[in-house]
Amino acid sequence: MKKITLLALCLCMGTTVFSQKLSKDKKSLIESVEKHKDELIKISDSIWALAETAFDESESSRILADYAEKNGLTVTRGVADIPTAFTATYGSGSPVISILGEFDALPGISQKTTPVKEPFKEGAAGHGCGHNMFGTASLGSAIAIKELMDAGKIKGTVKFLGTPAEEKYFAKVWMVKAGLWDDVDVNISWHPSAEIEADVQSGLSLIDFIVEFYGQTAHASADPWNGRSASDALELYTTGINYYREHILPTSRIHYHIQDGGQVVNVVPDYAKLWVRVRDPKRSKMLPTYERVKEMAEGAAIMANVDYKISLVSGIYETLVNRAGGEIMQGNLELLGPITYTEEETVFGKAIQKATGKPEIGMDGAVHPLKETEENPGGGSTDVGDVSWNVPNINLGVAVAPKGTPWHSWAVVACGGMSIGHKGMIHASKAMAMTMLDLFQDPKLVTKVKEEFKARKGDEVYEPMIDGPPPLKGK
Repeated sequence: MKKITLLALCLCMGTTVFSQKLSKDKKSLIESVEKHKDELIKISDSIWALAETAFDESESSRILADYAEKNGLTVTRGVADIPTAFTATYGSGSPVISILGEFDALPGISQKTTPVKEPFKEGAAGHGCGHNMFGTASLGSAIAIKELMDAGKIKGTVKFLGTPAEEKYFAKVWMVKAGLWDDVDVNISWHPSAEIEADVQSGLSLIDFIVEFYGQTAHASADPWNGRSASDALELYTTGINYYREHILPTSRIHYHIQDGGQVVNVVPDYAKLWVRVRDPKRSKMLPTYERVKEMAEGAAIMANVDYKISLVSGIYETLVNRAGGEIMQGNLELLGPITYTEEETVFGKAIQKATGKPEIGMDGAVHPLKETEENPGGGSTDVGDVSWNVPNINLGVAVAPKGTPWHSWAVVACGGMSIGHKGMIHASKAMAMTMLDLFQDPKLVTKVKEEFKARKGDEVYEPMIDGPPPLKGK
């Protein structure tokens, strides 16, 4: 697609949000979320305490699926050959609006609901990205829509997708491949944040792979000449990567994690292993860097006289932005208004900021205006990107932690298990339900969102960056 075509489309859409009042149906949705509020908070807190990591979220998944079933949605568990992935649907016919729900935690950042670092369970995982609230809020939205369908106010299908392993293996890629969005018109997603905004920024594409080196053991002092060190190859490889950093695009990133560098000092190690990740805001620019980094593994193996093996873990696309959808979400955020905080919550937020070395400015509950979409955003990556290349995606960010809080840290865990996180979660649930209602009630909005999706995607053919089944633990 020519750039001028997309530019013209964006200029036609502009950045105007919808001028509207809180309708009777939207009031009903808000009342529904409020009715379920105590149960939603209980579910979120239960998942917060469980803090189950990628593909191990059996209890967290069960809690959400059971609650969906209890509220009349039809649940299918173990979809896409992933035991912790599930769908929960209600209604029939078009439009089909889906909503994402994540629930996996991050290892090693367990934390109590206190503004000083203090593990809830020593060495355990914690929800440092707020996924205990993510899945719960989204399910609350789906249930609110279901209840409005029962009242005869809207027709169509709502589809909640329980999506595990976002933090490590990116389960949505396998779920996309399994066709779980093939019948969907528009997808809704949100992510816990430090501010409230309709999110119209992309994320970084990435690819993960494992590099293993195989050598020959020997006594490290008596006859090291009989050994071929896999650890030497690993060090040569990481040195090569680090020299290569100077020559990659400023927007690109390379990370690695050494998983095995040998066991004892007096043995020439015959095995070494590391996890490597390459990122860039554009998949088209990330792939050449990935190919070069793979070639460097062969060079390291040659220098150390060892064998090597490269195994793809998975890869994800950058998020395909949809500004038309962002405008719909923005209008509903402005209808809802800001989040207000108690004095105790403000004090808690400032204490978090003090403990993490940030300015003590407290919480930001204001509704931020719709921003311009950046060409090369910084930040992280998400497998929501793969969903967004298959179906139009509308994304939201809502404050669940104070301004400046380090993400993927104990500080977010602390906020996610108490009232600051609870308020953000309930706010997100209402905003997403209201946005889904707009789509159910106005076919022209669905068409507008889908037209932008087609224009932005252009001739790109989506190809999932996976090879084989999901890397489930124990298999």
